[in-house]
Amino acid sequence: MENNPEKTKAINRSDNVRRIAIGADHGSYDSKEILKLYLQSLGYLVIDVGTNNSTVKVDYPDFAVEVSKKVTTDQCDRGIMLDAAGIGSSMVCNKVPGIRAALCWNEKTIINSREHNNANVLTLGTSQHNAGELCTMVKLWLETRFEGGRHWPRINKMMAVEKMRSFYGT
Repeated sequence: MENNPEKTKAINRSDNVRRIAIGADHGSYDSKEILKLYLQSLGYLVIDVGTNNSTVKVDYPDFAVEVSKKVTTDQCDRGIMLDAAGIGSSMVCNKVPGIRAALCWNEKTIINSREHNNANVLTLGTSQHNAGELCTMVKLWLETRFEGGRHWPRINKMMAVEKMRSFYGT
């Protein structure tokens, strides 16, 4: 990740992001534990929804739902969900009304997910990144502010899709 002074203007200095929900499947347990300690060292309150064991096979959807529920019920300000690729977790989280989960893999996607899409859950594929990269990405995501302005109409349209479910009979 580059350290570009032009991009630091997006760093979150005024939002009150303190409580972070984090979850992972068994394959991403070690990464979750590293991220949890890292976030705590930065002063975040981390709510770990599991898994709490790297040797017992579990299903990531169970933990993705729990992370999402912590965010939608305002128990946490944001959520982070980890699995090997991050794809499945993103799909599950986005089924929960009120969640805007973003699967990110580099600095540009992280900044875009926050500045343009106001993502409230970050999903990451832990098999794609080392621990240092994961820490850097999570910190950047938590510190990047939503720009608002011209992006609000799109966010409103995105969230209106949830209300369309009754239109389709679901």
